[in-house]
Amino acid sequence: MAISRKLRMGMVGGGPGAFIGPVHRIAAEMDGKIQMVAGAFSQSAERSRQAGERFGIEPARAYADYRQMIESELKRPDPIDFVVITTPNHLHLPIALAAIEAGIPVMSDKPATATYPEAQALEAAVLKSGLPYGLTHTYAGYAMVREARHLCASGRLGKIRKVAVEYFQGWMTKAVETTGHKQAAWRADPAQNGQGGAIGDIGTHAFHLLEYISGLQVTAINATLRSVVEGRRLDDDCNAFLRLGNAAAGTLACSQVAAGELNEMRMRIYGETASIDWRQQDPNRLIVKNLDGPEEVHHAAAPYLGVDALAVARVPSGHPEGYLEAFAVLYREFADAMVAWQQGQANPLPATLPGIVAGVRGMRFIDRVIESNRKETWVEF
Repeated sequence: MAISRKLRMGMVGGGPGAFIGPVHRIAAEMDGKIQMVAGAFSQSAERSRQAGERFGIEPARAYADYRQMIESELKRPDPIDFVVITTPNHLHLPIALAAIEAGIPVMSDKPATATYPEAQALEAAVLKSGLPYGLTHTYAGYAMVREARHLCASGRLGKIRKVAVEYFQGWMTKAVETTGHKQAAWRADPAQNGQGGAIGDIGTHAFHLLEYISGLQVTAINATLRSVVEGRRLDDDCNAFLRLGNAAAGTLACSQVAAGELNEMRMRIYGETASIDWRQQDPNRLIVKNLDGPEEVHHAAAPYLGVDALAVARVPSGHPEGYLEAFAVLYREFADAMVAWQQGQANPLPATLPGIVAGVRGMRFIDRVIESNRKETWVEF
């Protein structure tokens, strides 16, 4: 879709010491459709100014408060076109609502909010406004995730019988939140992170990927949560059994105390006639295992892939693309949807881009896991 000018992005969060804010900026600008022009990067005016300087932002557009940014930008002849939220979770709802009430579309880091009731309130606001709202479940942007989704939808695997997803990290094996580690500190604080620890940080990614690829919805959960590190107030390890909509069974495991693991997310889906196996740390290959045939290795950007996978490939097969490019795919789709919306199209977000529905289901997942763990039994989703 042709864009006459770059869309102007205003970021909230992403100041000094932040991990995900700079990632959003790089990804958003990768395809030349978006430019970050403003931001409320920190609640400290000085730190926000420093971040703006580092990002090359005009000094007057580096704000100390998101409300000030929204109010000031709306008075400009060249205001921001949308807001991106890269803050700790407890700020997601107020920032999103402030933008929506001002008529500004939103792109948000996941999870959508800090609690399930907040997600429901946000959904109501988004639907009432008709504004585009995107959620950066990053892994949905990988070409081979799109191919896996296509293979499931096409019936290539036969009826799906079992799904297994796992997401393991080891960076919180020790009490790093007590050492001044900024990223760990807010993730271990219920007031900033919400009630889900590892399940909110990485479990929601695993849950979303399971439903996104398989095309099936979770209908019931039986989960166990643990806080392995002594004194930690939120979970750092989860194991869950799942029931899916077509009578398939599933398992979901996530942990941030898996010593030695970096960012190991793996998805396996087993059908009647074949299965697929994808790993985030080897994202350009998708393994297809046939019941009555040889094992296949499908490569990103190869000409035999489906149209959805080929549409997001930037370089020829054999030239690796990874995390930043997957992030950029979501921003490219959001930019195209923004242009369609500006031209009068209603509900322009493509099915491949996670939005408010994915956000609500992700928060429902956290809510149901906590409830199941408390009751020590199955709960309906």
